[in-house]
Amino acid sequence: MEMSPYRPVTATPRFRKATKVLKKKLQTRWQAIRKKCRLLFRRTSRLSTIKIHHQQLQNNSKNGCQPHRTLGHLLLPRTASSFIDQGDKMTPTFSLKEDISSMWQQIHGSTNWDTLLDPLHPWVRQEILKYGEFVQATYDAFDFDPLSEYCGSCRYNKMKLFDELGLTRHGYEVKRYIYAMSHVDVPEWLAKSYDSWSKDSNWMGYVAVSNNEESKRIGRRDIVVAWRGTVAPTEWYNDLRTKLELVDDNGDEDDQNDIKVQQGFLSIYKSKGEFTRYNKSSASEQVMQEVKKLVKIYTENGEEVSLTITGHSLGGALALLNAYEAATSIPGLFISVISFGAPRVGNLSFRKKLNELRINTLRVVIKQDIVPKVPGIILNNILNKVSRMTSRLNWVYRHVGTKLKLDISTSPYLRKDADVSGCHNLEVYLHLVDGYLGKKMNFRWNARRDLALVNKGSNMLVEKLRIPECWYEMPHKGLVLNKYGRWVKPSRQPEDVPSPSTSQLSSHN
Repeated sequence: MEMSPYRPVTATPRFRKATKVLKKKLQTRWQAIRKKCRLLFRRTSRLSTIKIHHQQLQNNSKNGCQPHRTLGHLLLPRTASSFIDQGDKMTPTFSLKEDISSMWQQIHGSTNWDTLLDPLHPWVRQEILKYGEFVQATYDAFDFDPLSEYCGSCRYNKMKLFDELGLTRHGYEVKRYIYAMSHVDVPEWLAKSYDSWSKDSNWMGYVAVSNNEESKRIGRRDIVVAWRGTVAPTEWYNDLRTKLELVDDNGDEDDQNDIKVQQGFLSIYKSKGEFTRYNKSSASEQVMQEVKKLVKIYTENGEEVSLTITGHSLGGALALLNAYEAATSIPGLFISVISFGAPRVGNLSFRKKLNELRINTLRVVIKQDIVPKVPGIILNNILNKVSRMTSRLNWVYRHVGTKLKLDISTSPYLRKDADVSGCHNLEVYLHLVDGYLGKKMNFRWNARRDLALVNKGSNMLVEKLRIPECWYEMPHKGLVLNKYGRWVKPSRQPEDVPSPSTSQLSSHN
């Protein structure tokens, strides 16, 4: 009997098996498509600042500069080929300067950086990087060579410092060097065993001021004080002197009994000696003498003046002590502090006093860095967790200001197995600031700061970038080949030989 064409055909087992295989293939293909879409979405999420990218492209085209990479290429992390010299095709390492005069006070913390840190405002990022480079200069120009007769000094005089380090683009001029005395009775193996320019003093930083062009761009005359971090053995010894000590205060006796800071930091800031060449006056007296002089000159000229104090590690602690003294000595002066990896400095009364003096403090810290957790890394954390009452104790250390917290894991270029010293390195801080967008945002894909700088004094970059570790050092370790074919240690140019200020030199003579 012939089968009707409209009668349903019963599926055979072989047909069912083929249907299942086809369904399985379709599901696998669909999952692959979804996976690729999610991956593309993640990569696209890095372009949360796509408007900034378009703006940069427009600016580059106006300036006659065409980017040599496509947008798709920029989505990928840089590789070793990114560091092969390509001449004028290589991307500049700094952005174009913008006029920030309309909101300079907010950028420097007049509103505690409210709404400016998450997401990070590009103008705030540029200013943080600028002051961070001022601090980095105190390391790059420091004479670390223990065999040098000038070990512990600056390798350049103040007129050449920014020229030698490529910082003239910031538009500031160095006015004075600061020397600090950190001489203490330490074991013999820690003492200097060679004849040096000074057995008691070390170069700790400098005072600089913005020139006319830069002052117009930033909306005021900016005085900068940059403080170096710990280098000398005696400075490490002072860092470990964690006893709280009364700080000099111009207020009433009650304030004097309450306001305390770390003994070692205060010693470096305040110490002086009649028989020293560079510290007949303390670092405190040197910096305040110069700041007061500059403030008087520019305010009498009718200009608006600000004081920005910046430092890394120990330098961040000295910056707070400097800000405290400046605020009590020069009432009404706009003062801000930008510190990197700074430790705790004083007690609760010290923090309250800084807030009363309206000192705007931005603490840039890395999550993996241990230094911002000291002094009191154990005691403070335990007391804060036990009770709200213990957090009000006046004999434990307290941080000051607004915190900008960075995380090494957010950068695709940094090693995840970093050591303690690497996490504290200032160039690592500047790299993370350059790539920071916000707390829950990916690393900035169009960050401009040169990645190779991270390995200047560390080994923090991933191996696939092939950047040597600790590459920033003197060629041939400071030796030069003279005209007679001998390798010798060159003598410094007369203008680069460290010398105290005119007043100090006349007293010494």
